[in-house]
Amino acid sequence: MPAQAYAGKECVCQLRMGICDQSCVQGMLETPFYIACLRLTGRRCLVVGGGDVGLEKVEGLLACDADVTLVAPSAHPELVQLALEGSIRWRQREYGAGDLERCLLAIAATDDTAVNIRVFEDAEARAMLVNVVDVPPLCNFILPAIVRTGPVAVAISTAGASPALAKRMKREIGELFGEPYALLAILLNEARGWAKATLPTYQDRKQFFESIVNGEPDPIELLRVGELEGVRELIESAQRAYA
Repeated sequence: MPAQAYAGKECVCQLRMGICDQSCVQGMLETPFYIACLRLTGRRCLVVGGGDVGLEKVEGLLACDADVTLVAPSAHPELVQLALEGSIRWRQREYGAGDLERCLLAIAATDDTAVNIRVFEDAEARAMLVNVVDVPPLCNFILPAIVRTGPVAVAISTAGASPALAKRMKREIGELFGEPYALLAILLNEARGWAKATLPTYQDRKQFFESIVNGEPDPIELLRVGELEGVRELIESAQRAYA
């Protein structure tokens, strides 16, 4: 059960109960989440709240080339700088429902429960993606911890149960799946055009790539010791097998 929901704490979800009794988060750990990767390049995304958390969410969206609008009466100095340089739009005022127009998703990162609930309800009414930070019941999508190395990204989610555990897993996964995996992904991507033009069926292409990834010698081990050309030769050898 999420740590922010416990009896005796002021309610911060849409139930407006006064004192939280945890009823809104019952079953969160059993909720099956549909894991997907969103292509945000050029898509308008809204962040409500200009504090440290708002900065974190804005930076995450900018890293994916989103078109970011921030709504907040005041903002972290780094957010102000992003607005001044034109990296984001900053509407320096309170949130209004119209701020959601033409947006794909919204993230509420304020310390005002009433505002967070309004963002959630307004977005839900528009069938939009919405996330209220640290309030799982006010989210129709959650933001997992991300390990990102080049084109390889690994998402870790504990369904809101323990951000600390997700942080540890992120560190350990980052140590396990590092640069060699990213480099292999790039090399395999270079062969995709050849595979699509040469191999007639999905099963043929699947077998081709799996023969490289799972073959001997292990391409990851080769890359770990700097044998880039050895991996290129593995790929070329696999291509010759279909000549």
